[in-house]
Amino acid sequence: MKKSVYSRPNRPMFIPVQRRNSWAIPEVREIQEPLMIDRASECHVTPADVAARMVDYLGRPGDFNTLEPSAGTGALVSALLERGHSPNEICAVERHHKLARTVRRLGVAVFEECSLEHAERVRGRVEFPRIIMNPPFSQVRRHMKAALSLLGRNGHHAPARLVALVPVTFEHKDAETIEVLPEDTFSTCRVRTKVVRIAAC
Repeated sequence: MKKSVYSRPNRPMFIPVQRRNSWAIPEVREIQEPLMIDRASECHVTPADVAARMVDYLGRPGDFNTLEPSAGTGALVSALLERGHSPNEICAVERHHKLARTVRRLGVAVFEECSLEHAERVRGRVEFPRIIMNPPFSQVRRHMKAALSLLGRNGHHAPARLVALVPVTFEHKDAETIEVLPEDTFSTCRVRTKVVRIAAC
């Protein structure tokens, strides 16, 4: 048998062990399966730093019902929560079951349906003074139009605001371009993107 079989691998041969009393009950942790994103979902995950800035562009936390109509893995929802927005004021829409389940673990309401169908279903009955989104790039105009149809003050004095991450080719007469993102923002696609904000009086 070759001597090399007994050579020590190039890694530590020990692991740290935490001492505990023999009667202590170990913590039970939920084992989560890796999240596989279907290419057909067009889910381009918003980087955490971009998501945080988008939330800042949306405005300070308050009693504003906030819609995330293309929730995906929950990057924007997580950023909202980290910035102090209440989970009770956040409504997420995601039609893919596994993605919706991931977002639901964040403690927010999630509707498992297409955002276009959701907008059609609730239009005229619900208004959102805050909307934040990273819509599918191939249908960005349809998704932006649907989201804007739900944007409204809902009794607030402050103007309603929508902040979205969209391709640089997207244009809207009321859209203010806040920043153009670097070319390598998304490793899964070659679309140049920007962050826009639309205010509704």
